[in-house]
Order: sequence, then C-alpha cells, then structure tokens
Amino acid sequence: MSSIKKTNCCRILDSLNITYELLVYDWSEESLDAISVADKLCLPHDQVFKTLVLRGDVTPIFVIIVPGNVEVSLKKVAKSTGNTACSLLPIADLFSLTGYLRGGCSPIGMKKQFPTFLEETSFLFDVISISPGQRGMQILIAPKDIITATQAIVSNLL
Repeated sequence: MSSIKKTNCCRILDSLNITYELLVYDWSEESLDAISVADKLCLPHDQVFKTLVLRGDVTPIFVIIVPGNVEVSLKKVAKSTGNTACSLLPIADLFSLTGYLRGGCSPIGMKKQFPTFLEETSFLFDVISISPGQRGMQILIAPKDIITATQAIVSNLL
C-alpha cells in the first residue's frame, strides 16, 4: 500500500481525521462506469456511488452523489436541488472545473467547493464507495463523513 499515492481527497479526509478504506482495482477506458467498478471490487451495485457534476438554471454548477446503478432523472434532480432545469456538465469541461477526469471524479477536493447533494439512500449503508479522485481507486466511507467533508445536503434525488 505504501506505493499508492494519496489523492487530494485522501489528504483532505486525513486532515479531518475521517476514517476511510482505500481500494485499488484495474481499470480501462471501456469500463469506467460504477457498475463495472462494483463488479471489480465485488461490491453491491447500489453501494458504489457516482459523482456527477451538473449545470442548473438557479445553481450554476452543482454536484450530486448517487448510486451507480441508477439512471438519474434530470427533472427530479432539478426539483430536488432548487433548480427548474439542469443538465450534465459536458465531459470536456469536467477537468477544467473540478480537476478530475471522467471515471475518477470525487466530490471531495475539487478545485472549488460546489453545492453538493448526497442521495438519501446512501444511509442504507454503513459505508459507501466513492472515487477519491483517481481512476482505479475507490474509498469506502460513511455517508455522514461525506457530509462533513463536502457540506453535502441529503436529498431525495431519485
């Protein structure tokens, strides 16, 4: 484990004395989705959460953390986040805004702290899996600790 370089997310969690478990897996461009990650880590699909960055008509940029096995309704997300409409941020804009690449986007440690919303079903688990900001890595972390690190608002996003 000593050869694994800690990400900005991990350094932030360490500074907040938040406990997490770092998991490493082999990745490829063809299998960056959360379902593939869950399968590689032998985790239930609904326990591996994806981080999505969106544009809203009220909130210019915001982040949602949702189970990786669900198709997100933008209409429902807009309503739940105080917007009337929203769209996914184009992948081409992701790195410049967040500092993260598709398949390695963490809600913790972005270039700027954007309003963040955590799907309420995350609390069905003691820990959920999220990206720590690098492809081929995931962390297991308690949902309450994500709130501490991001000031996320728990919402019904699904």
